[in-house]
Amino acid sequence: MSPVTMGVDGAGDILVPTYPERAKARNARRNPRAAVCVLSDSFNGDWVQVDGAVTAVDQPAAIDDLVSYYRSISGEHPDWAEYREAMVRQGKVLLRLTVERWGPISRGGFPERLVDPTS
Repeated sequence: MSPVTMGVDGAGDILVPTYPERAKARNARRNPRAAVCVLSDSFNGDWVQVDGAVTAVDQPAAIDDLVSYYRSISGEHPDWAEYREAMVRQGKVLLRLTVERWGPISRGGFPERLVDPTS
């Protein structure tokens, strides 16, 4: 497992951009099952494991999915033509994980007896 930035599209699929030579892309092609660990923003916060079917979407089909990814994490791009050109030039691949199972949400962190209620 490796840390990634991910987005979520309108269908609830998890979107992960990567390069075709990365292990995550090779693994998705070899085994159509994947898991991601989604962490909260704070250290010691909640987290959840999400499992599902994963597909690697190559160029040129990946472009629309890469746009969906960008929109889900950053909103509108100031120059979509420039963004699309950069994704083609970089040969970006998009991994699409269709969520089939998740949970439970881990409350993790320190045991309650070690948490200082005044901090």
